[in-house]
Parts: sequence; C-alpha cells; structure tokens
Amino acid sequence: MRYTDIEESKYLKAKKRVEKIKGFYIHAIVTAILIPVLTFINLKFVPEFHWFWYPMLGTLLGLFFHWFGVFGTEKLGFGRDWEERKIKEYLDEK
Repeated sequence: MRYTDIEESKYLKAKKRVEKIKGFYIHAIVTAILIPVLTFINLKFVPEFHWFWYPMLGTLLGLFFHWFGVFGTEKLGFGRDWEERKIKEYLDEK
C-alpha cells in the first residue's frame, strides 16, 4: 500500500465513525422530542391510563442499544487496550 492509500483508508474509517456518532445524536434528539409529545398526548386525551410508559421504555431501550453499538465497550472502560492495562496492573502488583 502506498502512503496515500493508508491515509485514505484512515480518512474513510474516521468518516464512517463520525457518521455513526451523528446517527446516534439524531436518534437521541428524536427520542428527546418524541417522549414528551407522546406523554402530552396520553395525559391530554386518556389521562386514566398511562400508556406512554410503553413506548418510552422501548424508545429508551433502543437508544441504549444504539449507544452501545456506536460507542461500545470503550465508554465502559473495556476498550481495545483494556487487556494490556489489566496485564500491566497485575504485573505491577508483584
């Protein structure tokens, strides 16, 4: 591979990552708008039965899995270098 091919590959990978993050943010914004709208509709027209909890739960669960798909285990501290950090930690103990 030439240097420009490597740079182009890195650029395309970074662009794909940014598109995934952008998709997650759009999902979060839609969720932030949708939940209050559904809550308002429910409480305005059928206040005796609070059905808005069901779509709220589904939407938030979907948002969580989208977050996990985009950011994965890196945000939880189990990124790519997690094994190396743990090995060094255990070696330093002795």
